[in-house]
Amino acid sequence: MASEKLSQNPVASDLSLFAVTTTRIFENLHGMPAVISPVRDRSDVGRFPTVTFPFVEDVEEEKEEPGENGVKKENACQQWWRKACACCYKQPGDDDLTETVVTEDEDPDKGEEGNGEKPTTGEGNLNELLLKVKSIDLMKSKTEHNLKEHHTNLYQSDKLIIRRGQTFQMWITLSRPFDPLTDKLHLELKTGLLPEVSKGTHVIVPLVEDLEDGRWEATVVKQENRRIKLSVNSSPTAVIGRYQLTVGTSCASGPYTSTHNPANDIYMLFNPWCDDDLVFMDSEAERQEYVLNDVGRIYYGTEHQIGERTWNYGQFSDGVLAVCVFLLEKSRTPNSGWGDPVNVVRILSAMINSPDDLGVLEGRWDGNYSLGTAPTVWSGSVEILQEYYKNKGTPVKYGQCWVFAGVFTTVLRCLGIPARTVTNFSSAHDTDVSLTTDVYLDENFEPITHLNADSTWNFHVWTDCWMARPDLPHGYGGWQTVDATPQETSQGTYCCGPASLTAVRNGQVYLKHDSPFVFAEVNSDKIYWQKTTDGTFRQIYSEKNIVGHAISTKAVGSDERLDITHLYKHPEGSEEERISVETACSYGSKAAAFPSPTAEDVTLEVFLEGEGPKMGEDAELTIKLRNNSSEQRNITLNSQLAVMYYTGVHKATVKRDKADVEILPNEENELTWAMEYKMYKDQLIDQGALMLTLSGRVRETQQVLVTQFSFRLRTPDLIIKPIGKAVVGQEMKVEISFTNPLLRVLKEAIFHIEGLGLLPARKIEFGNIGSQESVSLVQHFVPSLPGPRKLLASLDSKQLTQVHGVCDITVEDKSSVDS
Repeated sequence: MASEKLSQNPVASDLSLFAVTTTRIFENLHGMPAVISPVRDRSDVGRFPTVTFPFVEDVEEEKEEPGENGVKKENACQQWWRKACACCYKQPGDDDLTETVVTEDEDPDKGEEGNGEKPTTGEGNLNELLLKVKSIDLMKSKTEHNLKEHHTNLYQSDKLIIRRGQTFQMWITLSRPFDPLTDKLHLELKTGLLPEVSKGTHVIVPLVEDLEDGRWEATVVKQENRRIKLSVNSSPTAVIGRYQLTVGTSCASGPYTSTHNPANDIYMLFNPWCDDDLVFMDSEAERQEYVLNDVGRIYYGTEHQIGERTWNYGQFSDGVLAVCVFLLEKSRTPNSGWGDPVNVVRILSAMINSPDDLGVLEGRWDGNYSLGTAPTVWSGSVEILQEYYKNKGTPVKYGQCWVFAGVFTTVLRCLGIPARTVTNFSSAHDTDVSLTTDVYLDENFEPITHLNADSTWNFHVWTDCWMARPDLPHGYGGWQTVDATPQETSQGTYCCGPASLTAVRNGQVYLKHDSPFVFAEVNSDKIYWQKTTDGTFRQIYSEKNIVGHAISTKAVGSDERLDITHLYKHPEGSEEERISVETACSYGSKAAAFPSPTAEDVTLEVFLEGEGPKMGEDAELTIKLRNNSSEQRNITLNSQLAVMYYTGVHKATVKRDKADVEILPNEENELTWAMEYKMYKDQLIDQGALMLTLSGRVRETQQVLVTQFSFRLRTPDLIIKPIGKAVVGQEMKVEISFTNPLLRVLKEAIFHIEGLGLLPARKIEFGNIGSQESVSLVQHFVPSLPGPRKLLASLDSKQLTQVHGVCDITVEDKSSVDS
């Protein structure tokens, strides 16, 4: 009866035919039957639910009769729909096959599944039309373009490591050939917890025809079917660190974004090779030294007895880059600030020490290292950084200034900032921002220990880094001093720098960061104050040219020591140097007390003969007094010998003397000052550091003579002798020899050896070494890298420290030996 009613009503007949046809189209598109409500029910969910068609009753779906060969016949509406939109409505063919398009989840090499019928759905067809990313090849092999061009092929890492402001290349495999006329593609790089486009931590890299310097862009340089090769340019001010990479596409069928794969993370570094980067360094020889050299020299001792030790920076070693990024992340500073090298070095200066942020190293200077490793044992940075990372950010015990500086230099070089380790001999530590080193004496010229907070370290080691300083007036870029040793706080944090060497040299201590502290270290005058009967203090003497001597670093391209004192200060006594001091002190806390010049006709100097005394022997110095007047001078000279920490902190006084000296007009007297080994042997610590203080007054003129002379007792070297040929992959051995110079037993001696490309850090608990006993030990290892290598060794015991040695070993490649 329904068919009769429909035939009598043309409107109802057309609606029914449209519903049936639409149902079939839905089934063709989605591969599933459509659920059709009666026409009356459907009207209830329309725009006007009260409007119905009273003349239409429930319609039953008409069954199509099969045509010839079992193929269903098309009605007129279906024929029209197929002609109008063949992609949406397909006529069943003999084989009913559809075109296969490679998608992210499909394998183009797979055959048809199941019983041979290929399921076709509307969603599948839509996905097939999207432009999907099948794979990404970042070309991160050490032999490919990227790592070589970016000077990052030495890093022992499977990640892509690139330098900012420079192009890199990558291959992208897509689900179908890329059509630049209809398809769009871009890269997305994200870094940090909350990436933001406005802060440079979420970078969208567009596809352009031609790259322009100084901005994030990409261009297609090659296309092979479904693969495209991109050349990508980064900004020279880009944030450094670890980026997550994804690829976005869009086409007529819609947008698509690839999923993040950690294997495609990219590490971005500073770029000293890019002239638009703030850390750009023009000299290739200097870049090789201050960025790519992974071994260096650190100097210690006194200006008269400069010792040196080799240090493994190891900035390319496995895991070191990850630790460096971990340090930045652990600082909890915004990633958006990591594009500025001034900010980055300041963050890292704080993160290398541990007092307020649980950084890499815990410092200790009291000689008790039973809960960790003595600072003198370390020979490189890698072991320290790896231990810190392994223990999830627990500070490593223990470090002192050269260890802090060595690790800091490693981290800066690893991140692409040119850096060098610098030693300042007779380094002042100013505690009250007076820019002078103040020494307080009582009425009898005895030092007042509790007031003498300022000190002069025998040596202090920090790091210089290279960068432009757009935050300062023009001309203050170049080398900047940064210091990771926790001495004084800077804006509430234990960090120091960067301080421009140009500013320090000219006494412009008002320029940031921490220029007053660095100036005082290298060029402060030492002022002596004497307590008066009413309890106040009066200035009795000032010494110039007393701090900042033989400032040293490793020379470029060699193991020689380079004196860079002239970069920190004008020649001592010159008019420029005095103007610099006066300028700086005018900004200090004791500007009104700056000493005025006094007449002097008697001079006092201390000399060290030859290389100086050895550990275990008597110490002997020469005191020279000269009378430049035409009258006789009589002097009461006081001497005091103290055992010192190398930082200049007093440990114990071991000898005091007083002598009356008579000097004839225009004559010079030389006095020999001597001390037996037995007087100091039980008090020595760490560096074997001693300081002689001389003070006195000329009776005739009341001229005050005061000076302090620091020296050390030289320790013997370890002798390292390679045995056999050094070949990659083949075992070899070395013999390490040592003679105890002391008349006492070295208890629980520990040898420590390591060498980049030779063997990882290794500790050997040797035991006791008898008085003046000679010992040796043999170590076996297998070299892993060819070329010139250095094997480092050190010895540590409670009775003797700062004993070390180095041996040059040239390792041959196995292939060259076989041929």
